[in-house]
Amino acid sequence: MTGPLAGFTIGVTAARRADELIAMLERKGASVLHGPALRIVPLPDDATLHAATLELVSSPVDVVVATTAIGFRGWFEAAEGWGLAGRLHRALEGAVVLPRGPKAKGAVRAAGLVEAWSPSSESNAELLQYLLRMGVSGKRVAVQLHGEPLPDFVNTLEAAGALVVEIPVYRWEPPADLGPLQRLIDAVLAGQVDALTFTSAPAASSVLRTAPDFGALVSCLRRDVLVVGVGAITAGPLVAAGIPVVQPARSRIGSMVRELALELPSRALRLRIASRDMEMRAQAVVIDGELRPVAPAPMAVLRTLVAARGRVVSRQDLLAALPSGGEEHAVETAIGRLRTALGSPQMVCTVVKRGYRLAMEPA
Repeated sequence: MTGPLAGFTIGVTAARRADELIAMLERKGASVLHGPALRIVPLPDDATLHAATLELVSSPVDVVVATTAIGFRGWFEAAEGWGLAGRLHRALEGAVVLPRGPKAKGAVRAAGLVEAWSPSSESNAELLQYLLRMGVSGKRVAVQLHGEPLPDFVNTLEAAGALVVEIPVYRWEPPADLGPLQRLIDAVLAGQVDALTFTSAPAASSVLRTAPDFGALVSCLRRDVLVVGVGAITAGPLVAAGIPVVQPARSRIGSMVRELALELPSRALRLRIASRDMEMRAQAVVIDGELRPVAPAPMAVLRTLVAARGRVVSRQDLLAALPSGGEEHAVETAIGRLRTALGSPQMVCTVVKRGYRLAMEPA
């Protein structure tokens, strides 16, 4: 075993910075399944962003809200390609510029602008309260979005009398190829994923929408899979569906990976069977500290035997647990493969004419 996540299978739904996240997880020993839940519309090709930028530079703006660094930088880069960078800078340099966090603040300064204030919490809620206190009635407020609409934020400003110009930077759409995401969801439903990671709220919403059986996926994420989000905004759609989400103290993917590396091993099911210590993973077991991969069919049998906690499980019940079904001899094949995978045949006992059990005392 190498790394705290050795033997664990982690699902990654990110599109942006997915390679960076996957590399972090693999360095800690995890196996990764990647199913991007979104695709990002290239900024220079985005007619919606172009139109919003033209609207913005057409008349002075009083306040600018920068929600993300990559979005704010990308906006100026796209404007440069359209020949609008100079006009955009002039439109913003006289405005009150409010970045949501330190990264967005850096992007604002890199664009040659100066921020007026930034919330210590890095939250939209604190930013909104600041705007309301300063007064926005009759003011033109540009809000740089971060991949999805912010209806509560925008509607509150408009109700306070602001004229809001929404800037839809790095707009997200469903992936052109849904195959990888569907395969990831199938693996989650089949019990082949230990944890599922999210780095944006739109990705979380996309996964829930894409699931062929919403109820089954939500049940699985509530019960069997550790769900990890990079922050509270990302977790929003999941929490709304009643899914518990582990979040790091700081909304950074490095912090998320560190939190995952602490939380997931601590939740691993540990059993004492035939004088051996066994830890469960989605697609493997650890026997006395040795990582041993287990194929899907024998793993399905093992999970059913583990749930019985030493009680006898009939061949019919084990057959029903097999992912591909089959006839009764398929159970015997799976049991044989399981004993081989465990490396200790005595861990699984045959109970003549009744079925099979693990060599442990019933709970």
